Amino acid sequence: MKHQEAALVCFSGGQDSTTCLFWAKKHFSRVEAVCFTYGQKHSLEIEVARKIAANAHVPFQVLDVSLISQLDSNCSLTHTDIAMDQEKPADSYPNTFVPGRNMVFLTFAAILARCKGIFNLVTGVSEADYSGYPDCRDTFVRSLNVTLNLAMDEQFVIHTPLMNRDKSEVWELSDQLGVFDLVRTQTLTCYNGVIAEGCGHCPACKLRNEGLKKYIERKGK
Repeated sequence: MKHQEAALVCFSGGQDSTTCLFWAKKHFSRVEAVCFTYGQKHSLEIEVARKIAANAHVPFQVLDVSLISQLDSNCSLTHTDIAMDQEKPADSYPNTFVPGRNMVFLTFAAILARCKGIFNLVTGVSEADYSGYPDCRDTFVRSLNVTLNLAMDEQFVIHTPLMNRDKSEVWELSDQLGVFDLVRTQTLTCYNGVIAEGCGHCPACKLRNEGLKKYIERKGK
């Protein structure tokens, strides 16, 4: 039985957020999606997200938070002249880290949701399979949830259905939700802006494809 409430999904058109979109459709009676343009190199992801949302009959909105890209000059996702780290540095985060991104996304999503009378927020962050980004941790999400409730005197609930799932388990969830093929062929996870299986060599593609291989092998046993 669906929860008789609405949810707003932070939606980028990638593997994780697309899985979360359909997870939300299963668990909530009404679902909307918000996508963010933040100065990322590949604006194609916004069009991918728009198309997936339209085909899923989910209302879709884009918010411009591109100020983020002006604040950090060392991020390879927002500056085309910076070579992308292929591996996580031993003493730091990879330069694909966009400082404060999830905090900004969830904060703006909460403001938008409140205006719509929505108090469930869904995001695809995970601390089981990630690049060490601090804003993907469960402790961060819980802390921000409290802060948003205090800031707006509301009772938001931030849902993180992927928090403890590695990438193979995210593939498994998409299969259980009946959208495995859609996620495999229509989403954009690649840092180099290539739809579906991607470029194959950026960190996002490696994580995605290794998880897919692991899930297919496990499913075949």
